[in-house]
Amino acid sequence: MNIPRTPLVVVGDALLDHDLCGRAERLAPDAPVPVVHGTRRSSRPGGAALAACLAASDGRPVTLVTALGDDGTSGILRDLLAGRVDLVEVPLDGELGSKTRVLAGDRPLLRLDDGEGRAREASRAALAAVRAADAVLVADYGRGTADVLREALAGSAARAPVVWDPHVRGGPPVPGVRLATPSAREARRLARRSAEDTGTAPGDGGALRTAAQDAGALARAWRAHAVAVTLGERGALLSYGETPLLVPAPATAAGDPCGAGDRFAATAAGLLADGAFTEAAVQAAVHAATRYVAEGGARAVAVPGAPDTQPERPAGEDSTAAARRTAARVRAAGGTVVAAGGCFDLLHAGHVALLQAARRAGDCLIVCVNSDDSVRRRKGGGRPLVPAADRVRVLSALECVDAVAVFDEDTPERVLGELRPHIWAKGGDYARTRLPEQPLVESWGGQVLLLPYLDGRSTTGLTRRAALAPARTGGPVQ
Repeated sequence: MNIPRTPLVVVGDALLDHDLCGRAERLAPDAPVPVVHGTRRSSRPGGAALAACLAASDGRPVTLVTALGDDGTSGILRDLLAGRVDLVEVPLDGELGSKTRVLAGDRPLLRLDDGEGRAREASRAALAAVRAADAVLVADYGRGTADVLREALAGSAARAPVVWDPHVRGGPPVPGVRLATPSAREARRLARRSAEDTGTAPGDGGALRTAAQDAGALARAWRAHAVAVTLGERGALLSYGETPLLVPAPATAAGDPCGAGDRFAATAAGLLADGAFTEAAVQAAVHAATRYVAEGGARAVAVPGAPDTQPERPAGEDSTAAARRTAARVRAAGGTVVAAGGCFDLLHAGHVALLQAARRAGDCLIVCVNSDDSVRRRKGGGRPLVPAADRVRVLSALECVDAVAVFDEDTPERVLGELRPHIWAKGGDYARTRLPEQPLVESWGGQVLLLPYLDGRSTTGLTRRAALAPARTGGPVQ
């Protein structure tokens, strides 16, 4: 039985985020900077728009109140949000903000910021949406949307649960918010600002002690019911103004933390909207943020569309995102990730025996499959016989296969760098050669493992026998 979820209004500054993800294996000859190659570009909603999409992914109706304009960046974001949230706009002065991250694997190397647009004024539709809201999440990124709706938000906080995710460039939460959710770094800076305004001296000490002091000071200064300071992999510290409660993370999640704060705030806001107690909402939010990072973070958030910002996607890219989430989830739980690769054109008994043996070596098996173009370059113009989408579907149907990732290069180094398996399994026919991907796998402590291969089974042999079959039987090939 599906229990209806309370609708949520998200108010804040939307952004458009881009990632350029590739490999960095050497420094430039003219400067001590890494050279990133093999890059792939992806785009997604950012800022308050990401928080709104995450809340909608929980199965609740979401209305996003944000500032958008007539610029091209705003148009792209509208396309990305279509069908996911109800959009209520306030006018924007300037160009919508966008961020571009350059990453080597999961490690950010550089960020480029463009667009300094700010909300100009409240619209009637925005005021009506906030005033009628059953619950509100303010995702303030310091670009004015919360400021122009401040009076309406103060009215909402007096009658409904309001969660406020603050920013050092924005204003303080309105009095009476149910929960404020700064990060530890934000809480430190905001507490110092509050102390300067009131003429009191801010405390200091160890990380937890400092976060506890900041949370209590902010709860009192903001007249908030509670403040939850997020501590990354340590969890969160919940304070009502006095003795705080530490809510630890269930596990250490290795991955890209971009957007984890939005995941935390969206989960907490949704649960408070549904009537949960604050402690329960914060605990669930910590678990959700940990799971979010483990499953790939913002890059794993599936957003349909973006035809103007993304190249044509190869068959199986959706399955590749799922493969990244599978690897991250198993790794976060302390399991062993095994990967195996190949063309798998005409799946045969030799393939199945290899995959079954590989799966027994760990806790999940991810199969890395050459795309159609990659197979064509390796095997010639007549291959593949089976397109990538069909090969992915057949492999995914095997009980021993947990996920499938498609790669377009000649060798699987890029996708291996994203999956970072503990074991890279290959057939025993590679025993006398050094695999080109072996140094990469060993760079993070992984192990290349050779497994027995059934003699006499090969796709090439099958196709050759199939080609000779009409001549032997005198009949047509069915």
